[in-house]
Amino acid sequence: MEIKLIKKQPEYNRTTLLIKDTTPAFVNALRRIIIESVPTMAIEDIEFKQNSSILYDEMIALRLGLLPMKTDLTSYNLPAKCTCKGEGCAKCTITMTLSAKGPCTVYASDLKSKDPAIVPVYPDMPIVKLLKGQELELEAKACLGLGRIHAKWVPAFVNYTYEPKVTVNNASPKMAQFKDKFPPQIFDGNKISEKKIIELGFIDACDGVCEEIVKVEYSDKNFIFTIESFGQLSLKEIVKQAAGILKEQADEFSKEMEK
Repeated sequence: MEIKLIKKQPEYNRTTLLIKDTTPAFVNALRRIIIESVPTMAIEDIEFKQNSSILYDEMIALRLGLLPMKTDLTSYNLPAKCTCKGEGCAKCTITMTLSAKGPCTVYASDLKSKDPAIVPVYPDMPIVKLLKGQELELEAKACLGLGRIHAKWVPAFVNYTYEPKVTVNNASPKMAQFKDKFPPQIFDGNKISEKKIIELGFIDACDGVCEEIVKVEYSDKNFIFTIESFGQLSLKEIVKQAAGILKEQADEFSKEMEK
């Protein structure tokens, strides 16, 4: 198996890889492990001390739970694997407080964390708008969790496709008939550019228009693998964690098979 970096888009927390000489089972297993088994931090429990806003406690709790939180995997344990056995100690739980009085808009940055490493990824995300005289005061507990338990712990959007092979025949006699049916962005002058089709993501738009001009074939061994982090962890951390979990599960499965 060979892995090659195709595109890195740090502004979108997105990386696209080419994984060669493998199977759909492997890339799908990697995709599912990233989504389901790479732990991230999220708010789990909230104690409301005051809430006179327009939103019910449950609605504010939902919004807080879905805030992506920066995650430190070296300092915290999963509650189920912690020495406190899930009771909630400093090794697995972080406390946050929020206190605001209207008129104002309460943002994610208004959450005050006892650990400066565990804070909202996007501080400008609005939580609720308070009018004059309205108040919101609460204490929240955040902990590590897994995406298979709840979507708030999913670290990234992940997808894969079969690697396409694009063949262009600009000398086809059907070019005049079908030229206007292709996206104008893929033309380099009067000729269709294979490179632009791939780089601009117009493969599906070209597939099936006219195979004599643009023919698209798909490899059954090579895959385009895209990971877009929600910000809790870096892309490098996500892939490293997923690879470690995959190896651990494979080793465990192998041991069980030997029994």
